[in-house]
Amino acid sequence: MSSLGLFLIIIISIAIWITVSKEVTKDSEDISRPKLLTLLTAGSISTIILVITLVQS
Repeated sequence: MSSLGLFLIIIISIAIWITVSKEVTKDSEDISRPKLLTLLTAGSISTIILVITLVQS
């Protein structure tokens, strides 16, 4: 994977995890569970992609 592609995945992953942390710190009544589930899935997938890419390098 090119350096630019890896950089973009890193930036997107950071943004996803920041959004997850903001969502989790809300009151329990205000948390959107489908949104949280989607963000957690996307964050996990992007993290797995990063780990695999960095291990192969």
